[in-house]
Amino acid sequence: MVNSTVDIDAFARAVDPELLDEPQFVQLIDVMDMLGRAGTGVNLAAMRTETFVWFVSRASTAQLDSLMAHPHLRHVVLGEIFRRMTEHLDPKRAAKVDAVVHWRFTGAVEDYDRFETVIENGTCRSGTEPTADPRVTLTLAPADFLRVVTGGVNVAMLFMRGRVKVRGDIAFAAGLINYFDLPRP
Repeated sequence: MVNSTVDIDAFARAVDPELLDEPQFVQLIDVMDMLGRAGTGVNLAAMRTETFVWFVSRASTAQLDSLMAHPHLRHVVLGEIFRRMTEHLDPKRAAKVDAVVHWRFTGAVEDYDRFETVIENGTCRSGTEPTADPRVTLTLAPADFLRVVTGGVNVAMLFMRGRVKVRGDIAFAAGLINYFDLPRP
């Protein structure tokens, strides 16, 4: 867990994303990131996952699309989600899972933004460099991924609408989120 000298959760809960337009929403995330990098005591990474999920779930599709179009913040937010995956894997549900998931996010400056999640013996690690052949590769827009991990939409619905491409074990991909203990907004 990352520390913060400011109650970032209270701050985030006090700001309703529904009251912001797209540029204001992106600017808010940008300012929180900048303050964290400057060492001011406001640290986006210190926000509890429950608050992060609530905050992102309150954002509109247009706000999330704008956020994911920002080259730096896109990596900050995706990196934060993948960092938190290790904390939220349910070790009992994933005890017998041995899988590598490759994630490809569309809309990158060049090709795709790529991440890898490795689930082994009830543990999880993620990174940006592939280390093994995947059981499944998921390709989707990063804003759709944000909606999936915050409970706004499920992968099966995105698949049926052609918004996620699955290469490999489709059944595993459909149930992947069930291995994680994610808070709901």
